[in-house]
Amino acid sequence: MRKLQQILLPWLLISVFLIILFQLYQGQNEEYTDQREDVGAATELHPTVEEKKNKLIEQAVTKDIHVVITDDVRSFERQEELYQQGRATDGEIVTYAQGGESYHNYGLAIDYALENKNGELIWDIHYDGNNNNQSDWFEVANIAKNLGFEWGGDWEGFKDYPHLQITFGLSIEQLQRGIRPKPAQE
Repeated sequence: MRKLQQILLPWLLISVFLIILFQLYQGQNEEYTDQREDVGAATELHPTVEEKKNKLIEQAVTKDIHVVITDDVRSFERQEELYQQGRATDGEIVTYAQGGESYHNYGLAIDYALENKNGELIWDIHYDGNNNNQSDWFEVANIAKNLGFEWGGDWEGFKDYPHLQITFGLSIEQLQRGIRPKPAQE
């Protein structure tokens, strides 16, 4: 009996230690919420992303740049339609993310374009509508990055110049499992 206790006691202590570590780890991730019962697409932008989107538009106006948000939250179905573009349907490839694989699906991303003085949308990344010898597109990207957005134009592979996202340190896999950033506390 004593030999059995000598074998079991260390394993019992290790198990208790691991359980305590797991509980401590879970308590330190209070900025995230586990919504495993609802792992579908978001229906609106995360409040922090919404707030920073509005600041982006306001700050761009001070530089005489007019930003238009062309896309924000997307359903899984809409994301899949965009993924099929240039593959199964006509058009150029615009995304490499299938439905459920985009930060747009979780309310954490926006796309933008510029609007000229005639009200036309501008997709030219070299456009300088405020005539300061700088690309308006890159000026907006810099404002966005200063607000905490990640810009798709900085990506190594596929450059997604209209794309801005705030991931809160969450991967697509975590979002697919239902882990979400909590709204900012007021």
